[in-house]
Parts: sequence; C-alpha cells; structure tokens
Amino acid sequence: MIIFGLLFVAGALLIYFYILRGVYGRIGVNEVLPDSKIIRGAFYGGNAKIGILYSQYTENMLEPGSTWLNDNITTWKNFLGNSKHNYDIIADSTIELGLHFRYDLLVMPGCRSLSDKEVVQLKKYIDQGGSVFATSGTGTYSDDGKWRGWEFFSEVYGLRFTKEVSNDDMTKIHTLRGGLPITANIPTGYPLKVATWDRPMAVEVKDPRTIQVSFWYNYKLEEGLVREGIKKSAGIVYGTYGKGRFVWMGFEINSIMGVQEDYIFFDRLFNNGVNWLTYKPVAFVKDWPAGFDAAAVIAPSIGDNAGYLNNLFSVLRSENVGATFFVSPEKAKINSALIKTAAGFGDIAALVDIGYLASINDTINSLDEYKLQFDKLSNAKKELESISNSKVIGCLPYYGLFDQNTLKALAEAGYKYVVTDSLTDRSVPRPIIRGDKRLISITKTARDDYEVIRDFGLTLPEFQLYTYQEDVDRLLFEGGLYIFKMHTEYQCKPENIGVVKELIRDMKRKKIWITTASEIEKWYARKNYVELRVERRSDRRTVVTISNPGIEIINEMIVDINLNDKATNVSLSTELIGTKAAKYEYNSETNIIYLFLDELKPGESRTYYIDYDRSNV
Repeated sequence: MIIFGLLFVAGALLIYFYILRGVYGRIGVNEVLPDSKIIRGAFYGGNAKIGILYSQYTENMLEPGSTWLNDNITTWKNFLGNSKHNYDIIADSTIELGLHFRYDLLVMPGCRSLSDKEVVQLKKYIDQGGSVFATSGTGTYSDDGKWRGWEFFSEVYGLRFTKEVSNDDMTKIHTLRGGLPITANIPTGYPLKVATWDRPMAVEVKDPRTIQVSFWYNYKLEEGLVREGIKKSAGIVYGTYGKGRFVWMGFEINSIMGVQEDYIFFDRLFNNGVNWLTYKPVAFVKDWPAGFDAAAVIAPSIGDNAGYLNNLFSVLRSENVGATFFVSPEKAKINSALIKTAAGFGDIAALVDIGYLASINDTINSLDEYKLQFDKLSNAKKELESISNSKVIGCLPYYGLFDQNTLKALAEAGYKYVVTDSLTDRSVPRPIIRGDKRLISITKTARDDYEVIRDFGLTLPEFQLYTYQEDVDRLLFEGGLYIFKMHTEYQCKPENIGVVKELIRDMKRKKIWITTASEIEKWYARKNYVELRVERRSDRRTVVTISNPGIEIINEMIVDINLNDKATNVSLSTELIGTKAAKYEYNSETNIIYLFLDELKPGESRTYYIDYDRSNV
C-alpha cells in the first residue's frame, strides 16, 4: 500500500508538472512547488506597481491658486484607473529618501522642478532598471525654482531641446510614426491635435538609444527643409538609460483635443507606452509586405498632352514597376489606343467630376446629389472598362474632395477605393464600410507636379528630385504610403521624365514597395480583417491568437510580436494539434518576433505558444 501510495503521489506530481508546463511553458522540476517565486512567475504579466509623483517643488513655481499640476495628476489618475492599473501618489521626499525603488514605474507629469537629491536618485533608479513616464522639461529647475539647465534631460533622455511650440494657434498637429511598439494599432501618420496653451516642447534626438515617435513639423504649412524640420521637432520619444526605460512627451496628456477618434488613439498610445515600460508584450500587423518599410503608388492623371504618357511607359518598362492611371471617360475616348496600352502597365482608374468644393469647409459650393454622383460614377466605370478592356475599381474625384453621398455611390457602383485630398488623418489607407460593402480611401500624402513645377517654378530636374525625395523620406520615416501624383502636361514631359526614373530607383534602394492602387486595396482588404490578442502567460511563455473574421484567405502577412523581454532559445508551437505551423524570425536586439502568416482561412483562428528562456543580460 505504501508503494502504491508513493506511486500515486509521484504520478500526481508528474501530471501537475505537465499541466504547469502546458499552461505556463518551460518550468523546471525545481520550480514545481508553488512558493512565492513560482507564483510571481506564473503571474508575471500582472499589473506593475506605479507611483505618480506629485512634485511640490514644481507646484511652488506656479502662480498662486494655479490648479495646473493638480489637473494633470487627475488626468493621469483617470487614464491609469481606466486601464485597471494600481498606483500611489508619491511626494518629492519619497524619491529623495530612496523609497521609490519599490515601484516598477514612476510617472512624472510636468516635473520641471526637482531637488539635487531627486535627480541623483532618479538617475540611479532608471540606471538600475526602473521605468519612467515623463512629460515636459524634467528637472530643468532646482527645488528653489532656479534654472538648472538641460543636464538631466540630455543625459537620461538623450535629447537636445530645440524650441517651444508657438501658441499662435490654439492647437497644433502632432504626427505619429507607425511600426513602433509605442504606436501599435494606431494608423501610421495619425495627427494628434494638441492644445498649445502649455507651450509644448520640440526636441532633437541625439543618442541612438532613444527613438523618435512623432514630430511637430507640418510640411504643408511650415517653411524649411522637410528632413531637418522632422528631425528637430520630436514631441514623443522612448528609449533606454542603463538597464531602465523611459517614455517622454513634450506636452501634458490633458492637452489632447479633437473628436472621439483622437481620444481613442491617444488612449492606445498611452497604454502602449505603459505596456512597454512595464515589459508587457505588444503585437500588431505590419502595414506592408515582408521586406518593405513603406509603399508608393505612381499615379499619373491623363489630361492635356496625353501623348507624353509614352515617356512614362518607357520608364515603367525599364524599371519593371506598375502605375495607376487616372483618366476621365471623355479623355479615354479621344485616346483609346493609349488607354489600352496604359492598362498593360498597371491599373486604369476613373477621374470623375462629381461637383466642386474649394475645401472641406466650403459652405458656398456643393457636390452633386447622390443620384447624379451615382450615375456619373457608374457610367464612368462602364465606359472605362469597355475602352481599356480591364477592371476599373478606383476613382479620383476631379477636384479631390468627396462627401457621404460619394462614398455611398462609390460602394453601390462597385468601386473599391477612392483617392482624395480631403482625408488628412493618416498616411495609410483608411477602411470605409457602407452596409455590406467595403472600400478604402487613399490620401494624397505628398506634393505633386502641379505644386513642384507649376506653383514652385522648379524647372530644373535636380530641384524637382530633391523636393520629391523630401516627401519620400518623410513617408519612409512615418512608414506610410507615398502617392506620386503627376500629370501628362508636367512631369511626363521629356525634360522632366528623367526625374521619375531617378525617384523610382531611390525608392527601391530605400525598401519601398512600389505598386498599384488596386494592389494596395487588395492588401488592405486582407490586412484590415486580421485580429490579434497577445498575453504573457508566464515569464517564459507569451501566447498570441490570430483570427480572420473576413471572407478571403490571408497570405503574406507579417505579425510583429515585441516580447518586451530579453529572450534566448526561442521556440514556437501551436495550441492545437493540426494547427498550421508558422515561420518566424527572432531579432535578439529588438526582442521582436516576426511571424509570417499564410493561408489563414475565413473564420479561422490560430493560437501560438512562444516559449523562451529569459536572458540575464
């Protein structure tokens, strides 16, 4: 009986051990007993301990009766509370006495005034592995309100102050990059609207350990070189200092303005920042196929001097790239042979006059009524398909703007995308749903030849190329879609066409996917249906679930999974036997797993276990 009992206990322990491994991943035999260390490991993904610094030294610098700091603290409390994070309000003395080391994350809203002891303790805290989420000019003033300088700011954050943002306007556009853990699941190029009453800060990143997340520079309104403007106007950064991490914003979080969507995306930005600082995994689908950091569409409009299009054909042929040709039915009838040739180099899309608006705020002019728009769009599609002998799924409104009637008419007429000047809230396509139909809107994201040649008067090819390259580099920095709009009467002229060839070659060197608008539509039709869920099951296992609620098979997608942890001996397995295995690559420097997704069928869901050993480095 004793032997039987021992065997029973041993069997139970073995089953218990395998259950633990099945749920939490790699667990050694010496970790089977559920002591405090094991319990902590099992719940590694739990909420971190957060301290919010209410800096009395900073409040002492404010005007008597000012509620500025208290209002900021209240906003932070609301954000953290809404995200189910526990926090304590701590004082300057907590840091001065070294009691802040009990916290995983310190939040420092607008803490401009710090004592010398605080500065020393904060450096030590971050250097030894602590995380800081800060705003404004941290520690630029001493505890008695005297100017200290940018020492802490530059040493810890790796930044150089460049300027305060002007408050001439009530709000300022603040553009976010894509493809970063901090901006995961936020549209690339999204422009946050930030109030300027606090005079936000612009900085320049000076250290490679610090990553620029955003910029204040607006190429449409501001003068100067685009590259320099972006580089010197960072407003959000994240990075490392010693063993620790930081996220810094040049504005207070209660400065965000706008509509509901702005608050939704800022909430994601905020939570992404907290998750990164507290070492939680982040997953998102890359905007573009494997091997590309941005995308581009060459989009000529066929107008006067249509014969110059032959110059573009030669470039497309020699560079082996396609284009999307926009043409009205009237021009297509006159140049039918040319349109048929163009169809062999890419897509034909409709250029349709649906009425005139000078801007989205125009209250004098108006677009056509729905019925007239539908008739024009439907007829244009039929005529162009007949002339080109190809499918037409895209449209460019003649004056660049559309309304809700346009979207309804486009969907009902069978279009899949619309290119427009009216959408300015991202540099990637935006999905639009009308009933059971979907289409995407593609924004004009850069200056075209009307602006560069006609308006700026840049007739020399080298100046044209430099101007276009500035926009290409801006979109590459954002990770967005570059729309190279051109016209037969300008960029397609013999004296200007060489610029197109040089720009295409430049984009190829920069890993930009040069494709057609219809291919962009196909890509986004699949990408927008991918749903992700990621969680850290233990300190050695992260679980990611990928689902396809759409109607098409998803191929060639890349899922970025930032483990947010130093890992070695990474392996990938499936939750269920029979689930299709996935190829993956692991970058040990960035802690990112690139999961290559193929043949994800409609309605299918896959769960993958990512197991690894935590590195001590």
